[in-house]
Amino acid sequence: MYLQHYSLSEPPFTLTPDTDFFFNYHSHQEALNVLLVALQGGEGFIKVSGEVGTGKTLICRQLMKLLDENTVTAYIPNPFLNPTALRMALAEELGIEFARNIGQHRLLKLITGRLLELNSNGKQIVLLLDEAQAIPDDSLEALRLLTNLETEKRKLLQVVLFGQPELDVRLAQCKMRQLKQRIVFSYQLTPLNRRALGEYVQHRLRVAGYRGPALFNARAIRQLHRSSRGIPRLVNLLCHKSLMAAYGSGSLEIRRTHIQRAARDTEDVLHRRPRWLTIVTGLAGLIALTSAGLLYAYGL
Repeated sequence: MYLQHYSLSEPPFTLTPDTDFFFNYHSHQEALNVLLVALQGGEGFIKVSGEVGTGKTLICRQLMKLLDENTVTAYIPNPFLNPTALRMALAEELGIEFARNIGQHRLLKLITGRLLELNSNGKQIVLLLDEAQAIPDDSLEALRLLTNLETEKRKLLQVVLFGQPELDVRLAQCKMRQLKQRIVFSYQLTPLNRRALGEYVQHRLRVAGYRGPALFNARAIRQLHRSSRGIPRLVNLLCHKSLMAAYGSGSLEIRRTHIQRAARDTEDVLHRRPRWLTIVTGLAGLIALTSAGLLYAYGL
């Protein structure tokens, strides 16, 4: 709709996790570094947690893109599965053919055989689970048991969990202590600060083909950070709607009013004025009323 208006080759603020738009923000880059170092160690579980919309799925896809040909990845985007379905999903990802009515003992033997085969060929096997906070307790236990498979030198399977903070809460339970002790590395994603948010917006615009002067002025960036709380998914939503609003008004610059208009049309964003401003305005009003009362009392 607005691509030609802003000389863009593609939409810059889509919600689909596209690795071409990966932004080297320190939190995301540190998470990737932790993952790569931990996978080199070849041990146990690795966990990346973060609030909704902070970029966990994008990091997962970027990780798969960076891993070399000696790594075999099994990716399960929706692990809300019972232990049987989880083992079947892993077997499918590993290219194992099996009958749907196969017994679980037989299926586990097939998985073990495939892992040993890949290991003997010098391959490292990594299971990536997105939305890990949704994994049932008994399936988490099944995962823990799978990581018991090992040679004399290393684990046959490494597991990377990407989840919301609810995953951390669950793992803090006493009944999860065996699994928690298997987590050798973990990282918690943080939102974008204001400076990084401005760079993030510029980065996505450049990737999308924009080559002109800054589209979002400084006041718009401040409002964008306030409304989105620095959460990349909300930033994308607000930027997309702001571009539409500015296009509709014929503007070539995104201003604070465009962000505010977008915020009013978006769930889970802060579109009210800051608390400090409300307090200051209230105090100013109180002072004005008090002054007026004193003037009246003294007949001034």
